[in-house]
Amino acid sequence: MPSLNLLIQSAVSGILLGGLYGLIGLGLGLSWGFLGQINLSHFAFVFLSAYLSFEIVTKLGIDPLICFLIFPPIFFFLGVGLYWLTRRFRITPFNSLLLTFGLTVIIESIIQWLWTADFQKLQTVYGDKKLEIGGIYFPFAESLGFFIAFLVALLTHVVMKHTDLGKAIRAISQDPKMATAFGIPQKNISLGIAGLCMALAAVGGVCVALIYTLNPSQMYTWIGVIFAVVMLGGLGNPFGPLIAGIVIGVSEAITMVFINPSWAPIVSFSLLIALLLFRPGKI
Repeated sequence: MPSLNLLIQSAVSGILLGGLYGLIGLGLGLSWGFLGQINLSHFAFVFLSAYLSFEIVTKLGIDPLICFLIFPPIFFFLGVGLYWLTRRFRITPFNSLLLTFGLTVIIESIIQWLWTADFQKLQTVYGDKKLEIGGIYFPFAESLGFFIAFLVALLTHVVMKHTDLGKAIRAISQDPKMATAFGIPQKNISLGIAGLCMALAAVGGVCVALIYTLNPSQMYTWIGVIFAVVMLGGLGNPFGPLIAGIVIGVSEAITMVFINPSWAPIVSFSLLIALLLFRPGKI
């Protein structure tokens, strides 16, 4: 039997990892819930942001936290442009699924071309920083990712529930034509949401670069986990992906302690399959 200290440390690691799951899942969930777009390229843009962070920090020697200021605005406009194209050519939700999957493959190929398929690790001063409380360690990078995820979820919740913009977004998601008839600028708001989702992908990518060793093919291993997070948390629900991410993160961590690390991915896929079987209405 593992020690109590090991179990607590594993649970803490799972909670912090769940924050990153929730952060990435929030962008996908908002796009899916409010825009009706299943953006598979969301994962590719997360890794593109991670590799760009690796490149700029390695080559220029800047503080990696500056990447949080550089890439989200750039990716915001990328998201706006991508969504504008889908609207301009009247691409259906199903075709958008194919389009974004093709874009994922293209981005993966570009990453392999520029950075090769070798593993890359961003070496920073934050990698070894950690806070110890009662024999339990809280790594700086993972804790930062969790804090950002919670802050983004909180701000999104406040906007959605307590502002006129949030009411307009909910109206658009329920009945776009009626919302437009009442004078809500559906096009501009939708473009803004698309940009926000892509900016969240950029933030998630910087966190991934700070925490993990990078490899282009890893983006596909995240798809099942994040889809499980989004489906368990609910579409368009700001705190849902964060809570679901924590549940999955802790489940994976405990599984690695009691069974084997290779079994951890089975947890998220099993939860997703169970949800599809017993709660198909969530899709």
